Amino acid sequence: MKVYDELVARGLIAQVTNEEEIREMIDNGKATFYIGFDPTADSLHVGHFMALCLMKRLQMAGNKPIALIGGGTAMIGDPSGRTDMRSMMTQETIQHNCECFKKQMERFIEFGEGKARMVNNADWLLNLNYVDFIREIGGCFSVNNMLRAECFKQRMEKGLSFLEFNYMPMQSYDFYYLFQHYGCNMQFGGNDQWSNMLGGTELIRRKLGKDAHAMTITLLLNSEGKKMGKTAKGAVWLDPNKTSPFEFYQYWRNVADEDVMKCIRMLTFLPLEQIDEMDTWKDAKLNTAKEILAYELTKLVHGEEEANKAQAAAKALFVGGGDDANMPTTEIAESQLQDGKIGILNLMVACKLAASNKEARRLVEQGGVFLNDEKVPAATFAVTEEMLRQGVKLRKGKKVFHRAVLA
Repeated sequence: MKVYDELVARGLIAQVTNEEEIREMIDNGKATFYIGFDPTADSLHVGHFMALCLMKRLQMAGNKPIALIGGGTAMIGDPSGRTDMRSMMTQETIQHNCECFKKQMERFIEFGEGKARMVNNADWLLNLNYVDFIREIGGCFSVNNMLRAECFKQRMEKGLSFLEFNYMPMQSYDFYYLFQHYGCNMQFGGNDQWSNMLGGTELIRRKLGKDAHAMTITLLLNSEGKKMGKTAKGAVWLDPNKTSPFEFYQYWRNVADEDVMKCIRMLTFLPLEQIDEMDTWKDAKLNTAKEILAYELTKLVHGEEEANKAQAAAKALFVGGGDDANMPTTEIAESQLQDGKIGILNLMVACKLAASNKEARRLVEQGGVFLNDEKVPAATFAVTEEMLRQGVKLRKGKKVFHRAVLA
């Protein structure tokens, strides 16, 4: 199966602008494509995962990725999918986040001469003269069309600021700039970026003519990646200091039954023939599929050794026996004890299993908190210093595990 057909078979492509041109370029390694990442945090999360896997697949087929870090557009804030305005970040914070992104991307993409490159749109956007910028590209955008764009509709209800209104022209300018300076002839993005991406395609056509437009191709990723970034606890990060390899493994181990094969198809590098066979699995065998998904993705992000540890820790918890040393662990200082004890509510907050004592109390009263596999009987329960010296295992609900030990 050729590369483009495999992307379709894996469910990665939702919309395209010029399918035959796209197919020819990707299949023959002629695509120089970019995907943008706004550095709104100091780590990538699983919502970025699909884009990273796609970049890796296309690079393996001879195409050249450009990872565009939005150091400039992050100064504005993308209104897509938002009902409120994003908070402003300092240039120092944005630069720190950009550096963190690059380190994580290097696990997926090979950078270097003639390979992938990383660029930061702050290098060209922050030096633009606003009047010159508007004179150059302003006539290429219809305000009526912009207001109909999906990326602005939600924000229009509560009030779209002029600051955010500039985001689409700025992102469009990125493609225009990359086309001229790096030979970038293709762009990828999530469903919520469709209007912004079409703006870039149209800008190149309007400024550089129909011949340039023939090489300017927009692909659209399926929106599933956007759904993967959040859980009840918050974001699932690729940085092991923010989401441990065990927690990362458990996140994928616990995906819904109806999503497991979709995730395996989109995100792993297992052969399609093997995945097609797994597609027939039902009932208990779905748990095996989830274990395969969790292991493959943990290995991809954190390496084989950490994937093996996470898998072993999970089996120790759910099958019984084994070593739970690889479980996420919080060290409790003696100063956190009172009369040689720490209340279960305070312990849960310290281990970040609850955001507050009020939330912890509710969980305990609902019977959802376990200590060493025994249900915590009351919110007044306390854990002794001696118990912490040996280490205690906390469980919230059926699937969230944590270990606490005395520092």
